[in-house]
Amino acid sequence: MAGTVDPSAYRDAIVVLATAGVIVPFAKRFKVNSVVAFMACGAALGPFGLGGLVASVPLLRTITVSSAEALAGPAELGVAFLLFVIGLELSFERLKTMRRLVFGLGLGQVALSALFIGAFAYAFGQPAAAALIIGFGLALSSTAMVVELLSSKRRMTSSAGRASFAILLCQDIAVIPLLFLVAVLGAQSEGGSLLAGLAQAMVQAVAAIAAIVIVGRVALRPLFRLVASTDSSESFMAATLLIALGTGLIAAAAGLSMGLGAFIAGLLLSETEYRRAIEVTIEPFKSLLIGVFFLTVGMGVNPAQLAARPFAILGIAIGLFAAKSLLVFALARRFRLSPATALETAIMVGPGGEFAFVLFGGAVAAKLLSQEAASLVLAAVSLTMVTLPLLARFARAWAQRLVVPAAIPDEAKVLPPDDHSARAIVVGCGRVGKLVSAMLEEHRKPYIVIDSDAGVIADQRRAGKPAFFGDATRPDFLRLCGLEEATALIVSINNARVVDETVIAARALRPDLIIVARARDAAHARHLYEIGVNDAVPETIEASLQLSEAALVGLGVPMGLVIASVHERRDQYRAELKPAGAPARALPRDERSRRL
Repeated sequence: MAGTVDPSAYRDAIVVLATAGVIVPFAKRFKVNSVVAFMACGAALGPFGLGGLVASVPLLRTITVSSAEALAGPAELGVAFLLFVIGLELSFERLKTMRRLVFGLGLGQVALSALFIGAFAYAFGQPAAAALIIGFGLALSSTAMVVELLSSKRRMTSSAGRASFAILLCQDIAVIPLLFLVAVLGAQSEGGSLLAGLAQAMVQAVAAIAAIVIVGRVALRPLFRLVASTDSSESFMAATLLIALGTGLIAAAAGLSMGLGAFIAGLLLSETEYRRAIEVTIEPFKSLLIGVFFLTVGMGVNPAQLAARPFAILGIAIGLFAAKSLLVFALARRFRLSPATALETAIMVGPGGEFAFVLFGGAVAAKLLSQEAASLVLAAVSLTMVTLPLLARFARAWAQRLVVPAAIPDEAKVLPPDDHSARAIVVGCGRVGKLVSAMLEEHRKPYIVIDSDAGVIADQRRAGKPAFFGDATRPDFLRLCGLEEATALIVSINNARVVDETVIAARALRPDLIIVARARDAAHARHLYEIGVNDAVPETIEASLQLSEAALVGLGVPMGLVIASVHERRDQYRAELKPAGAPARALPRDERSRRL
């Protein structure tokens, strides 16, 4: 029987899935940012790339996207999901905690950047409405890229990470009134009084938002309680998608943007107990649909235009980055952030962002901004976004040069004892390290603790503990701590890189030393065995075994049988993780009371 499916109808979807499932992971392997990878694929496969050669080479039709309009629907959903997740993260408690940076530093950055850039655009002949939109559009930065870059380096909780996130949070909040402003200005440009159009739009917006908020307050929590009671992940996923898309469509029907409705829905759900579960559920859809959005962004990059006006585009890109970075640096210093934090924050939020494409696209559709001007400015924004990963590296390097070394407390300046006594060395003075030290004290085993946090070491020494400040990855410091006479090395920190470097340094100095190390998971434990530990303790496995032990005892299984079973399972895991030829076990169970 002949097939009834038209393969060409699914061509664009296949291209998107191939980009997300094959090209982006391949790019990440070479440490290329996923947003940059999506934009590059859009530029390569879009109408200005290989898609423009379809007429000459029909075979290219199967691997290209016919036009950006073909993906406009999924791209708009991607923006809605992005705003939905932003709403989820905007709990009132978080805003209250970060209000100084969000509504001080962030609001100042948006207002001053928009004023400066808008005045510059107006001076170069843009109409007042177009200059206003250009100013606000270019004042925004890339939330998706900055957050991903900071998260990948585990710097979200650093001072620069918190300041950058506060600015991005304010920018994300500003997107909502900016989308509303574009809609109002677009309606006014078609004729009529600006005040009358603004009043009508305000009435529609207030009515729609009030309806969403009232219905949401009344129905959302009971709805999710009902869905959660079914214990069906599929139903929970369907309800989440329904709320995100349904509120977006309600807002669109009232003349607002889908993103505004999705944002309000996320804001309402952020105060419920289902917030974290919803974030996990929505993450795969959000990532894919946002990828579609950046794919369409890349399709708008016209290499011919770049070649025709390279100096203008490069000048706008450099001017945008320089203006925003200088403003942010000055504001950050005004808010008493350190020079290093101010510099790193300024460089991270200096480039343009994805919402410029949303605002300018709406402005072009509303005939507030010419297509030529929008294309020129967006090409410059794309250039700044593509260079953001490289700028982030320079930002970190330059910021480190400005860091003033913290004064080391006198207690942390005490050197380890030079008495050549045999003792255990505990690396790390966190919760795990303190517990290990307490157990060693209880069993009267001599030990010292070393840590790279001077403040923690000072506190421990004031408490009478044998704690010393230093870097355990340095062989000379390990020698100073008496590694050559040490009975064991226990690495209790949770930084995988530092754990690995400490084990390698210690094993090179003492091939016969007993080394017990904390592992992040089974894969990390396997790696630690390969580089020479005697025992690796994976956090995930050990927590699971302790949970099983407590559950079995609670269910009435005799304690002796439970302990024996847990020990047997632990040995089984150890045998599976430990490669052949690895060092012998550090502490045989029948000798743990006699050896260290």
